[in-house]
Amino acid sequence: MNNNQKPITSALSKNKIYFMKKILSLSIIMVFSIVSFAQDFSKNLAIANSSYSSGKLEDARFAMQQMLNDIDLIIGKEVMKMLPIKMEAMTSNPVNDNVTTNTGLAGVIIHRAYGTEAKSAEIDMMSNSPLVSSINAILSIPFMGNSGDGTQKTVKVKGYKGILQKNVNTDNNQTDYTLQIPFGSTLLTFNAKKSTEEEVLRLVNTIPLSEIAKKLQ
Repeated sequence: MNNNQKPITSALSKNKIYFMKKILSLSIIMVFSIVSFAQDFSKNLAIANSSYSSGKLEDARFAMQQMLNDIDLIIGKEVMKMLPIKMEAMTSNPVNDNVTTNTGLAGVIIHRAYGTEAKSAEIDMMSNSPLVSSINAILSIPFMGNSGDGTQKTVKVKGYKGILQKNVNTDNNQTDYTLQIPFGSTLLTFNAKKSTEEEVLRLVNTIPLSEIAKKLQ
């Protein structure tokens, strides 16, 4: 193997490790209960093995990435089922639910919206989020997470620390909130329009964070 192949092999090895972790955590979820998934998975596995044996490392890496994407989508759909259908008076619309893989990164993006234009909220989750490390750095230093004007503060929800940001529209006096909670390598972002801090924390407490964290680890 020449020197040009070393970075590819290293990246391939990382994908293998990530892949094996996903397989272990999903042994119950995916017993090939979905025929189309099983067929695609088996096809990509065969391509990965064949390409790797033939020294076609880029092709092997691509096939493994396809398998990881398929697994991440299944995880994302399982997590979506765990999210509340309603948040107090706000109801979600399943048509707007969205689960996609992280473009260029391992992981999944999950989106669910609640309510109407009069009052609404949104949940967004990204596993392997590049923002997690910077948010954790802020949370580790108390004075950084709390602003003097009260527009940003550190809060705790079900044992998880997060950053709560308040935004007041001076034109109509509307108050919106954004709460970001990192757990593991996943970042949860909760946006609520025309809300209060108490209401935001009450709504976020309806999300099963610990159970979701286990799925996305």
